[in-house]
Amino acid sequence: MAETTSRTLDLLSLLQSHRHWSARELSERLGVSGRTLRRDVERLRDLGYGIEATRGAIGGYRLEAGTGLPPLLLSDDEGVAIAIGLRSQATAGLRGAEHTTLSALAKIEQVLPSGLRQRVAALQSHASTSPGQGPPVAAELLGLLALCCRDSERIRFDYTDAGGRTSARSTEPHRLVPLARRWYLLAWDRDRDAWRTFRVDRITKPFQTRVHFAPRTLNEQESERLVREAVRFRSTTVTAMLHFDAPIHDVARELGWWARNASSNADGTTTLPVEAESVEALVAGFAWISPRLSYTVEGPPELRAHLRAQADSFAAALDDGS
Repeated sequence: MAETTSRTLDLLSLLQSHRHWSARELSERLGVSGRTLRRDVERLRDLGYGIEATRGAIGGYRLEAGTGLPPLLLSDDEGVAIAIGLRSQATAGLRGAEHTTLSALAKIEQVLPSGLRQRVAALQSHASTSPGQGPPVAAELLGLLALCCRDSERIRFDYTDAGGRTSARSTEPHRLVPLARRWYLLAWDRDRDAWRTFRVDRITKPFQTRVHFAPRTLNEQESERLVREAVRFRSTTVTAMLHFDAPIHDVARELGWWARNASSNADGTTTLPVEAESVEALVAGFAWISPRLSYTVEGPPELRAHLRAQADSFAAALDDGS
């Protein structure tokens, strides 16, 4: 009985992580006969899971969208609460758990009944977002892109570039990557025959082709590197070096994650390269550096001029005539 239960859960996990499985694929993955597979599918149906079956040469199984939540797993209210929480985290651009968040969001919304999906959308549309986030991105779009990445399904969409030009793109999506308060889609552009990075908030009119592709080999670190290089090439216009009169462990303690690129010097000081889209954005970032850290700035003349002007402005704001 324990073996049967474990196998049935393995079957459920496979059905939740792919749009369609052939009966042969499932039998090989689970190491069972076609007859045993059919019995396990019936067990899941008895538990409340809607599973479609197709016959013929490409026959197989898929988990139905819009079926009721299975009994003893999640109540309606629990399903709504989890979906809202996952949507909020997905659109907040939080680092560390973003990929598992999107995967869980895709699975939850795939099986939510229509009425519950409407409740989630209504509650989410009236919820306030945290201040200081990047451009808003619809959770539905994130969920759709996550599904296409997960299922290796080609997707077409319209994309507006930084210059305001809109073009139709046909892609093989690979991964969603959060960076600098924005979401990016890394995908293979079929027309340009190369990897391309797309800002998700500039994607419109997505169309699922239902055509699957063989995914290219690219691990998480390589994916993030490609996105970082693309974003840096497009947007970074100002760079500078900060020289701290403190050891690297003191700088790291004060700046945390922002000191990840800092390097230690032989004389015990620390150097930190910084970059931003504009002089104003770079100087604004300096305001977050703790006054406990003493440092000098090495950068282009326009940066130093703006920094002096900002310092004069701060000084004037404190001038009470005394």
